[in-house]
Amino acid sequence: MMLNESESLPEGLLDTPLEGLEALLGAPTLLHLPGRRPQPLFITVLSHGNEGTGYYAVQALLQRYRDQQLPRALSIFFANVRAASLGQRFLDGQADYNRVWPGTDNPDAAEAAMMQQVVDSMRQRGAFASIDIHNNTGINPHYACINRVDNQFLHLASLFSRTVVYFIRPLGVQSMALSYVCPAVTIECGKPDQEYGLAHARDYIDACLHLSELPEAPVPSHDIELFHTVATVKVPEDVSFSFDEVSVDLRFVGNIDHLNFRELPAGTPLGRLQPGVSVALDVRDENGQSVGDRYFAIEDDSLVTARPLMPSMFTLDERIIRQDCLGYLMERLLPESG
Repeated sequence: MMLNESESLPEGLLDTPLEGLEALLGAPTLLHLPGRRPQPLFITVLSHGNEGTGYYAVQALLQRYRDQQLPRALSIFFANVRAASLGQRFLDGQADYNRVWPGTDNPDAAEAAMMQQVVDSMRQRGAFASIDIHNNTGINPHYACINRVDNQFLHLASLFSRTVVYFIRPLGVQSMALSYVCPAVTIECGKPDQEYGLAHARDYIDACLHLSELPEAPVPSHDIELFHTVATVKVPEDVSFSFDEVSVDLRFVGNIDHLNFRELPAGTPLGRLQPGVSVALDVRDENGQSVGDRYFAIEDDSLVTARPLMPSMFTLDERIIRQDCLGYLMERLLPESG
């Protein structure tokens, strides 16, 4: 796949709406802008084309600095501009852009070579830190994700939110690939139509541009809530599901996304099963092992939690559930006290 790489701001970028970005750029684009400190802050937006907060946050930031020098060099990767033009996560025939970075289990995807180019460019430029900006579809707080429990990563994450999630699955994500280059985070900014998410992301990028360094001392434990993603929850392809229809194998409770980041007791109902349906969810731990019986049970045709657990990113979007997953399960992970 073609990657555009440029060192000048494309004319019209600051005023172009998301649906016009592909026409303006023509292809995924890695843009490098100079600043007072030469080590660049690296930003990725539109890893998923229907998550526009990062793009509009970058627009707002660059408008803020339209007539002044950036505090630090800034590199921005505008990723799936084609899907963004149509408001979709990714298009039929495309790989998920946040599953094909170096370390992916899909290295033959056409997009994987492009992501390697991006990583190589940022390594060569000596990236200071990396931020991948996302939205989600369920009810979630704003939070940051890291792939290494490292003090500099934790400082970078806690600058965005005191809620931080550590994970090592799925593979091929941007933050994991960049973690071998510099401190790296993913920030989750709520739903894409929320103005607060845009402002939060813009101000966070601005704060990172002003950092002279990332401390190596521990983050004080009272300044952070650290969670560990221990399992991914999917609906098997041969199981029909819905949130409102009765005549499906599995009818989830209608407010399942309201359970995110809540510590649920054992026995919490998540849905109803048709009589005779015995396999409702495909739950895999970090090693890809099936662990569904550890976390869920079927009682009188109800799907319930088998132990206390905390979900994240549970969504009502049936397309995303089929393309990716229902969500994740987490446990608390306490950092060292500072």
